[in-house]
Amino acid sequence: MKRKKSGCLVVISGPSGAGKDTICSELLKRYKDMYLSISMTTRDKRGKEVDGKDYYFVSEKEFIDNINEGKFLEYAKVYDKYYGTLKSEVFDKIECGIDVLLVIDIQGALNIKELYKDAIFIFIMPPNLKTLIERLVKRNTDSKEKIISRFKSDYKMLNEYNKYNYVVVNDNIKDATDKVESIIVASKCSVERIEDLDLDNQEELIHELLTM
Repeated sequence: MKRKKSGCLVVISGPSGAGKDTICSELLKRYKDMYLSISMTTRDKRGKEVDGKDYYFVSEKEFIDNINEGKFLEYAKVYDKYYGTLKSEVFDKIECGIDVLLVIDIQGALNIKELYKDAIFIFIMPPNLKTLIERLVKRNTDSKEKIISRFKSDYKMLNEYNKYNYVVVNDNIKDATDKVESIIVASKCSVERIEDLDLDNQEELIHELLTM
C-alpha cells in the first residue's frame, strides 16, 4: 500500500486567547517535517515581532498589488487591516512532503475550505469565556477598548466552530497539543490519502499459496 507523499495542510482557528500559537509552537517541536506558514499583513508590528518570521509586514499598496497578481490562497480584512496567505507559503511545501500549519481567522479558513477541501480544519476552543477574558488581559498588548472589541469578535467566532472538522478545547496545553497531533496522525491514515493499494498481484499470491 502506498500513501500520498505530499504533505497535509492543517488550518487552525479560534479566538484570540485560545492558545493557537502556543499549540502550534509545541507541534513544531515534535515534528521536523512541519512548517508554520507566515501570513502577510498590513498591521503594525507588536512587541518583539520580526518581519519574515512572525509576519510579512507590508504596506497596503504592496498587499493590494499581491491581490491583483493572484498571489494569495486567501486574504481578509480584519480590524481594518489586511491579512493573507501566499500560495507559495503553502503549496511549495506540501508538494515537497512537508506538513503546513496555517493559523488564520474563520473568514480565511472558510475561503480555503471552498478551494482546498483536503485541508484539516481544527478549531481551538477556550475552556470557558472567563478564561478567554483572562488570557486576553494577560497578553498586555492592547488597550481595554481593543480587548473589549476583540472579545466581542471572539464571542461571535465561537458560534462558528461547527464549520470545522474538529474542535479541541484548550484547558491544558499538553493535552490540547496531544489531541491536535492525534487528529493529524489519523487524517494521514484516511482512505483519501491512499494512492495505490497494489492489488494487481493476486493471481501470483494465490499460486504461491497453493504451492506451499
